[in-house]
Amino acid sequence: MLELILTSDNFESSVLQAQKPVMVDFWAPWCGPCKVMSPIVESLAMEMEDVIVGKVNVDEHSSIAQKFNILSIPTFIIFKGGQVVDQFSGSMSRDQLREKIQRHL
Repeated sequence: MLELILTSDNFESSVLQAQKPVMVDFWAPWCGPCKVMSPIVESLAMEMEDVIVGKVNVDEHSSIAQKFNILSIPTFIIFKGGQVVDQFSGSMSRDQLREKIQRHL
């Protein structure tokens, strides 16, 4: 599945009301570590069928970032049943990110 571009308009329906777990990547175009993580996130989004992967550009959708108290990027939040079940920040390997996601499937 392709990554979902999340906005204020689709966040609730795409994340909070989703039937599957959702991992949201909070990022910004100017963020170096975000650029490092982007291809990793994209490849996992294509490979992992049991999770929805979405991205929030914190510059364009600061209200979403504020709602979830995003203080540094990249930050990843995993939602299940509309609830936050995990949150972590920073760069990591593809395997580390996959492990964190799989814990919640």
